[in-house]
Amino acid sequence: MITSVKEILTKARAGGYAVGAFNTVNLEITQAIISAAAEMRSPVIVQLTEKTMDYAGGRNIFNIIKNTAEFYYPEVPVGIHLDHGKNFEVIQRAVEIGFNSVMYDGSRNNYSDNLSVTKKVVEFCKEKGVAVQGELGNVPYLGEMEMLDIDWNKYMTDPGQAEEFVRETGIDALAVAIGNAHGFAKERSEPDYARLEMISKSVDAPLILHGASDWENGRVREVIKRGISCFNVDTSLRLAFVNNLISRIKNKEDVSFDIRKLLNGAREAVKEQVKNKIKIFGSDGKI
Repeated sequence: MITSVKEILTKARAGGYAVGAFNTVNLEITQAIISAAAEMRSPVIVQLTEKTMDYAGGRNIFNIIKNTAEFYYPEVPVGIHLDHGKNFEVIQRAVEIGFNSVMYDGSRNNYSDNLSVTKKVVEFCKEKGVAVQGELGNVPYLGEMEMLDIDWNKYMTDPGQAEEFVRETGIDALAVAIGNAHGFAKERSEPDYARLEMISKSVDAPLILHGASDWENGRVREVIKRGISCFNVDTSLRLAFVNNLISRIKNKEDVSFDIRKLLNGAREAVKEQVKNKIKIFGSDGKI
């Protein structure tokens, strides 16, 4: 069943566990995410980016998620979220389509511009009952900056600013930077746990960690204890999907090249990834 992302995050924060926000680009990955959540008895967030909306058609991919959740897995709380909306226009587009949660990512802007546009987004979305995630700090991408000797203090979330940012904007959730990185970008050798703890104490909103594909049990447990309520996962799902396809085609496991069989194998590989992440995040059995 389609459920408010805000409700899913609020319950996770109160329950001391985290949920996964998994990116999808097509039918098979969507099915893998939600069927994995059903098997693990876990709430789940399915999210997509502006590029995915352009690729698949915004209304089309939104309704693939919605129909999969409502018709096949009505027992699973499924939130639908826009990941990394970079401008006001894409936020408007997502809200018009029917998203109940959006992220405005102004993290590459200076603080005052990020604050100003985020406030505008919140004002627009509140009228429509849509939750807003903001971001403060900088979670880098591969190739975006020199990663060899990065001064992480310039990129991580400032706890004092975080309190002001959440209070002034009225956002429902905050994405934080504590040395985490997107995709294959090199992360800080050790997450700044003390910084996260300070942010958590100063902010009355669920905290989100982006770039969590390669995070495993130890680090996950430590940041959940310090306030993380949601992990964004994309890269590990892409790798599982593509590597399975490459392997099956290379090894000629299906000489008829039946696309349905090939995609079914890739779907199952993604499903196993999602199940593993759900267990690590501690949301299994929380339905």
